[in-house]
Amino acid sequence: KVTVQFNFSVFKNTKWSLTNMCGGFRLFFTILHRLQRRTINTNNVCGVLNLRHCYYSTATCENKSFHKNSVWTCTLNASVSDVLSNTVRKFSTAEETSHQTFDYIDASDKDLHDILAKDMIVHKDFLSEEEENSLLHEVERYMSRLRYEFDHWDNAIHGFRETEKKSWNEKNSEIIKRVQNLAFGTHTVPLPFVHVLDIAKEGYIKPHVDAVRFCGDTIAGMCLMSSCVMRLALEKDSSKYGDLYLPRRCLYLMKDRARYEFTHEVLQKETSIFRNQAVPRDRRISIICRCEPNAEHTE
Repeated sequence: KVTVQFNFSVFKNTKWSLTNMCGGFRLFFTILHRLQRRTINTNNVCGVLNLRHCYYSTATCENKSFHKNSVWTCTLNASVSDVLSNTVRKFSTAEETSHQTFDYIDASDKDLHDILAKDMIVHKDFLSEEEENSLLHEVERYMSRLRYEFDHWDNAIHGFRETEKKSWNEKNSEIIKRVQNLAFGTHTVPLPFVHVLDIAKEGYIKPHVDAVRFCGDTIAGMCLMSSCVMRLALEKDSSKYGDLYLPRRCLYLMKDRARYEFTHEVLQKETSIFRNQAVPRDRRISIICRCEPNAEHTE
């Protein structure tokens, strides 16, 4: 049994109590999504937006940053942790919740900005420091034995080492599941192997489009150890591009038009600039989840 109870002063203190699991969560997230369009600051709203804080235990949250004199509280209760986990994720996909809790896009024109805002989503602070360290501890044991390479099979990366990983320890498996549930939902099959890409401080990723025969319409990457600037340019006209600030411990979701119609690259440390501000580059590890390729691309 799941109980959702919330109180919005913007609704003149109308109180809702819902015990229907599916219908209740759908209504709750629909209202939350609509309220977010009116917010000034949506950071960590109920721990739902960054999908990190309140899955596995009862959580009570309060946020006072909607409008002047507006206050809302929300309580989520579940007798079984998996019920909350599955239900929250089902109704809080990137499609249904606002992701722009900070301004991370610098595009050459408004139309381009709108495309990237829809199809290139960045969740700031998706990982905690503890989670980042846990992932690093597991991958470092293998990556430290590899040498950095300066020639890639499709000439896309310079100064890198990489591996694919299928099995993770229990704690990190939950992080990977969280990424896959957010990125792919229930109707898309994630690839079993997760790509671990280690870029040296002097390394960079050249403009490219991921091969469509190997993965589907959504790519999800966690950024560890260092922030960076990713540039997406229209494949048919590279003069139209947008720079995206990817802060350390963020998660980015590249989907649909951003995935198929734009090249993407990670700028070198000498050109790592976002809105005239230098973004210092250091060694950076990306942990990337992909989904199965679309049927039309495998024929």
